[in-house]
Amino acid sequence: MLLIVVLFQVGYYYVKANPSSLDSDFALNAQEQSRIDSLKIHQLESSKKVYPFNPNYITDYKGYSLGMSPAELDRLFSFREQGKFVNSAKEFQTVTEVSDSLLNQISPYFKFPEWAGKNQKVKKTTSHPANETKIKDLNTATVEELRQVYGIGATLSERIIKFRDRLGGFLVNEQLYDVYGLEPNVVDKALLKFQVVEIPVVAKINVNTANAKELSRLVYINSLLASNIVEYRDKNGLFASLQELSQVDGFPTEKLDRIALYLSL
Repeated sequence: MLLIVVLFQVGYYYVKANPSSLDSDFALNAQEQSRIDSLKIHQLESSKKVYPFNPNYITDYKGYSLGMSPAELDRLFSFREQGKFVNSAKEFQTVTEVSDSLLNQISPYFKFPEWAGKNQKVKKTTSHPANETKIKDLNTATVEELRQVYGIGATLSERIIKFRDRLGGFLVNEQLYDVYGLEPNVVDKALLKFQVVEIPVVAKINVNTANAKELSRLVYINSLLASNIVEYRDKNGLFASLQELSQVDGFPTEKLDRIALYLSL
């Protein structure tokens, strides 16, 4: 046993004193390494791919990733807190004061709802002569007053009032387009006489805590959609932003801007 131990000790010191001079068989394949680097770059670029989005609902993280400064984001948030929307890339720049170069880079990804164009049309046609009838508040208009608009009869006027009451009040003029059976051209005429003058205070529904029954109280959300929202939340976790609601099965994304006015996180 002692002899074996001595032999091991002698072998150890011999190897230590005479390290191997053999070259390693490993060699860098320049062509393969170049291919790997190319794939890494492609993956990085793909992770930065920007998908169409509504600029009215940019989050802090989204804004920073797009290259917006905190000051530019604060201007947009302040504008939105007033219940207002930007409806074009030009208006977005006016509100946020982003540079032309940044606007040209991100504006191709802006996705505005269909009614945004109608909103611009209404704004252009709401300049009235001094002798014309004063604009009345859409939130206080009576059935009789609404019937003065050509195309709005007894049924539609009562439907507008009922829709308004279920909402807790109109927050933006464009919600009038959501009244069932009310033609867009009739809405255009109505908005020449009635608009949201005083914005009501509404109790917002928290999409991260409300159950299906509570969500379905909002006129825009039926029982099936409410169940889908809760199911999506249970499966994917709490909503990080209201924009994420567009991922819920059956959610009317074209109305997200208006629906979001009555929701919170």
